[in-house]
Amino acid sequence: MLPSPLADRLRPKDFSEFVGQDHLVGPNGVLKKLIDKDELVSMIFWGPPGSGKTTLARLIAGKTKSYFVQFSAVSSGIDQVKKVVAQAKERYKLYSQRTVLFVDEIHRFNKLQQDAFLPHVEDGTIILIGATTENPSFEVIGPLLSRSRVFVINRLNEDDLGKIIDRGVKELNLTINDDARVFLIEASNGDARNALNVLEIASKLVSEKITLQEIEDAFQKKNLLYDKAGEEHYNLISAVHKSMRGSDPDAAIYYVLRMLEAGEDPLYIARRLVRFASEDVGNADPEALGLAVAVFQACDLVGMPECRIFLVQLAAYLANAPKDNSVYMAESEALEDVKRFGNLPVPLKIRNAVTKLMKDIGYGKDYKYAHNFSQEDLKGEVYLPDKLKGKKYYFPKNLKTSN
Repeated sequence: MLPSPLADRLRPKDFSEFVGQDHLVGPNGVLKKLIDKDELVSMIFWGPPGSGKTTLARLIAGKTKSYFVQFSAVSSGIDQVKKVVAQAKERYKLYSQRTVLFVDEIHRFNKLQQDAFLPHVEDGTIILIGATTENPSFEVIGPLLSRSRVFVINRLNEDDLGKIIDRGVKELNLTINDDARVFLIEASNGDARNALNVLEIASKLVSEKITLQEIEDAFQKKNLLYDKAGEEHYNLISAVHKSMRGSDPDAAIYYVLRMLEAGEDPLYIARRLVRFASEDVGNADPEALGLAVAVFQACDLVGMPECRIFLVQLAAYLANAPKDNSVYMAESEALEDVKRFGNLPVPLKIRNAVTKLMKDIGYGKDYKYAHNFSQEDLKGEVYLPDKLKGKKYYFPKNLKTSN
């Protein structure tokens, strides 16, 4: 029989061995209080990979003397759900034992599959614990979400990872250099499973002490948590926008490079920067839009990795540019009136008299050709529909950065 992986061997058997998530299972943690009172409810664990979601579900089942069933949404379907429910009913009937059904990656279940849980969660046949790395607001259906308690599982901090790594080193009967330990903590990106897997690979390269070289060889490359269709995608592009809007080129550059390093399409970032050039810089620096379009075209022409520098240049430029969102605000308010009032009639005097009939009924009558009049003469001229007469949308400004 092959030995189990290090991460599996170190999986906590009791809450006293569990590391992290003090806000949930610490002395005053809300989840600990529910467990101590044996008042379990269906719940969704939302957090990054390797933060302890599966381990926590197992510990809860064991602590409450519940029967634990686990399957993954990747490989399971409605038939498995029906089978588990039938067994859960029989188990409770014979032994008065509840069943905790742990569904890993529950966000991968489609709406129909998630619907299958509803009646059994509702009547208490099963206590559902779903785990997801994606925002459940987007990925879990509303009825199931309303019947469950969402618990946020935080990314493990450096102290937590350090404790887990130290346990791993002890289990392997080895030692590790300080610089190797620090690098392993930082490069693991809060993922305990990843840290232990790398540690186990590194242990096979030495006989006594693990050095930085072995950890780097085992890692090859740091893993960045990222999902192009998930919440982290939106978190990072939001950070790019808000950093540039706040005139912080350093933060903007960091987030752009973080997205690119995680595998984001450079044209997606370029498109968003083009939008920013109009929305947030606007006419305070009209050249910004032209530069943004040029960068988009250059990225499309050259591709990665060369276009990385183009995006960094543009992000720095936009962050340092004066900001003016008056065009964006004008667009929003004018569009609201367009939708609200529909097809308001265009004033007759600014209509084009294409035919004699049009001219006879007043099209173009009394129109002042602007090039033949001074700005003073044109004051009082009305171009908006009568219902919107006097309405103002565009209030230009020029807010200079303090940089």
